[in-house]
Amino acid sequence: MPRTLFALLLFGTATGLANAQQALNCDNAATQMEMTQCAYQDWQAADAELNAVYKSSMANMRTMDSDLSEHLKGAAEALQDAQRAWIPYRDKACQSYGFLARGGTMEPMLVNVCLTQLTQQRVKELKELAEGLGN
Repeated sequence: MPRTLFALLLFGTATGLANAQQALNCDNAATQMEMTQCAYQDWQAADAELNAVYKSSMANMRTMDSDLSEHLKGAAEALQDAQRAWIPYRDKACQSYGFLARGGTMEPMLVNVCLTQLTQQRVKELKELAEGLGN
């Protein structure tokens, strides 16, 4: 019986959280918790776009490599190395930005806003690589 009760409570809590997230109106976020959740959702959307654009950019770099002579190849590897270096940079830069409100309820929101902004900037850079020159 206790397991059933626990499962029902867990399901009810998860359902309630899911409904709360769906009902969140980020255009009118009023509480710190709402603003933080909205900032997190923005970051998740930017990160999803980043992943899609990275794939396009990588495909373009591979095509570029295939058109180059052997001693000129390296576009895909350079992009991969750059992305692997950029991710820890983004994360540490935003962690440090969070120190503006260290220990406060605003800290996670500041980190999420930073993550969104840096990710959106990286998306623009990757789009240039995906589209190539002249597009």
